Amino acid sequence: MLNQKIYQRNELASVLQQLKTEGKAVVTTNGCFDVLHLGHLRYLQAARQLGDLLVVAVNSDSSVRQLKGENRPLVPEAERAEMLAGLACVDYVVIFPELTPIDLLSELKPNIHVKGGDYKLEQLVEREVVEANGGKVVVGLNVPGKSTTNLIEVICERYKETDTANTP
Repeated sequence: MLNQKIYQRNELASVLQQLKTEGKAVVTTNGCFDVLHLGHLRYLQAARQLGDLLVVAVNSDSSVRQLKGENRPLVPEAERAEMLAGLACVDYVVIFPELTPIDLLSELKPNIHVKGGDYKLEQLVEREVVEANGGKVVVGLNVPGKSTTNLIEVICERYKETDTANTP
């Protein structure tokens, strides 16, 4: 365990296995969570309502770069994990290096795996492993217009305007 909520994957798998034997419903989600915003918060709060505890799997810095490009992440993985761990709706956080959560979900065996509204059930590569382990996948939890990409675009646009306004 790295802090009270941030775990290594092998430790977390053991903890979750015990909690499931006690009848707890484990909900998982995964993502980059680069530049935490209101959309993330509301999405995670809604996901937590689907079970007894919420596990957030965070893409490592190297996997974010592969998924989002060389300029990302803006926030290092340890800080992203700590920010998520600070949310009341999040029970456990784990960092994973793969591009997809398939291997991690195979180990954690959640009852429910959640993805945002920008995904379609048939698009999710992790669906098969979740369902093979007796879980179900839920899609559609999101806050329209609230995304890291949108936030970065707003920041870039506003600072571009500021830079041109300040040039002689």
